[in-house]
Amino acid sequence: MNTLGLHTFAIAPVWDLARIEPQMDKLKEFGIGLLEIPLLRPAELDTKRARAFGSRYGVELVPSLGLPWSIDVVEQPQDGLDFLEPAFRVAAEVGGFGLGGVTYGTIGKTTKKPRTQKELDGICRFLERAARLARGHGIKIGIEPCNRYETHLINTGKDAAKIIERVGADNIFIHLDTYHMHIEEENFAKGFADAAPYLGYVHVSEANRGVPGRGMLNWDAAFKAIDDIGFKGPITLESMNHVDADIAGGLAVWRPVAERPDDVIEVGLPFLRETARKHGVTLG
Repeated sequence: MNTLGLHTFAIAPVWDLARIEPQMDKLKEFGIGLLEIPLLRPAELDTKRARAFGSRYGVELVPSLGLPWSIDVVEQPQDGLDFLEPAFRVAAEVGGFGLGGVTYGTIGKTTKKPRTQKELDGICRFLERAARLARGHGIKIGIEPCNRYETHLINTGKDAAKIIERVGADNIFIHLDTYHMHIEEENFAKGFADAAPYLGYVHVSEANRGVPGRGMLNWDAAFKAIDDIGFKGPITLESMNHVDADIAGGLAVWRPVAERPDDVIEVGLPFLRETARKHGVTLG
């Protein structure tokens, strides 16, 4: 059984319990067992309150982030580590198993050129140090391959696997996202198979970031591939229904992703559960 998660951008633009808590009874009815926290500004999150909230509703909390625009982990690795260290602390204090997302770069920031050897070497050195920091907090660090329009650094499951193999840290995991895979992978079967040895977290996101099942993504192929590799980790719906202004530009969210925002939950979650079930994946 896989835990069914929800990235809170589906229901709120920031981690705001006053806005999120009134929706929890409905989310629990849909089987949500995990909430992903967009950790845009780690220092602002009240970890004691968040952990108590998670315990009250029986949901796991897992933060994710992308590095700020000002940080380049190749040229300024210490700045990146200084940003991640409090994020690791937050992840541990809310009871999360790790910190996912674009932990190696900035969403929406590219050089408009292929990744260089210098960049690859720098990313690996940075992740080696970041993994040590994360281990000090008892958590793992995830790396999410993103599409070519959001980063030129890590685009596919194979890219991420090669980096993890080179770094050699046992607390780095791959965080795949069907939205990015739809753009970058040859097919879902290959993408999931390439990442399988290190896969720790999956975003399920429609090709237009809206209501699952109402876009062009091949959900049957995606869930079959997940079942084929025997993945039993969290599977989290990510929809850009509501996005914080600090990240909307990097994600190219210029217009609403759903005509009726509630459909992301009320239509999308049952669709995902039923499609997963057809392919042997149980979303608990």
